[in-house]
Amino acid sequence: MGRGDCWETLGGRPAGDGFVVPEVPEHADVSEMFSIMAATRKLTLPLPGAGNTSQRFAALAEISAVDLSLGRLVEGHADALAILAEAGISPPPEAVLGVWAARRADMDVTATATVGGWRLQGRKPWASGARVLTHALLTAATDHGHLLFLVPVDGVGVQPILGTWPAVGMARSDSLDVAVDLTVPDHCRLGPPGWYVDRPGFWFGSVGVAACWLGGALGLVRALRSDLAQRPEPDGHQWAHLGAAGARCASMARDIDWAADLIDADPADADRAMRPTAIEVRDLVEDGCLDVLTQVGRAGGAGPLCLDPAQARRYADLPVYVRQHHAERDREALGRLLMARSETR
Repeated sequence: MGRGDCWETLGGRPAGDGFVVPEVPEHADVSEMFSIMAATRKLTLPLPGAGNTSQRFAALAEISAVDLSLGRLVEGHADALAILAEAGISPPPEAVLGVWAARRADMDVTATATVGGWRLQGRKPWASGARVLTHALLTAATDHGHLLFLVPVDGVGVQPILGTWPAVGMARSDSLDVAVDLTVPDHCRLGPPGWYVDRPGFWFGSVGVAACWLGGALGLVRALRSDLAQRPEPDGHQWAHLGAAGARCASMARDIDWAADLIDADPADADRAMRPTAIEVRDLVEDGCLDVLTQVGRAGGAGPLCLDPAQARRYADLPVYVRQHHAERDREALGRLLMARSETR
């Protein structure tokens, strides 16, 4: 991904051995498509740090270019598989997986130790795939920090709350709040408190999310190119906007490839370089996606946003998904990391 010129990137590229990017019909049930693909093992991507991380990120970008909500679900499943591999645990057979680690100041799940297990109670916000996952990697708060659990979520004890995603953007990702009240045995716990965010793979996964953002931008630009090709006389300004958006996508792809190479070169993150690298790449990709949204809107005008359902959905989805980037808070964290690193040299 991104190792050729921008037109090769915009034209789509092979996303890795054995991975096929599906077609998504306009009125498809994206979450149902995802669950079938996951259960039939059609979403097996190279693990990060195993030597083919660029293929992993390319696959996430390509599927997100087709449908960003589907990309979000696939990314969660792929990240869950990587986390389980990092923990030395095999996934349940035919599992449809996701990672439910989000929390808000007024909303979280708590974990209370019981005899031989844990009582999980509370409410998880933004649980993507809420109605189609079979299992989730779920974080829960304790007095000693957050623990990570592999829990079944398709039965009694986990209830999706309808109406908790009223937004248009990313609506097809099925990211509802879920009410949790169940007891699980201790072997469902992965690692000590804080393991989820302290492991090297946390930052590898955060670059995977940026690859999905890139895919959202690619989808917008590819659709714009098709639109302009069908117009009788696109003007020079429209070509200029297309060129600027294409160049941005090529630049983002190279940034993600750079991070993939660093991950493969140091899969244990012995140099502790992945946190600043991931924050930097996410910042660059978020900035690039916002530029693409502007360029595509200026080039295409109101027509595609009003009359083309797929392009209108892309335009609604991408700003929502990139807000997983924490804006100035992430930039402050990056500045502090860079300062601390310079002071130790």
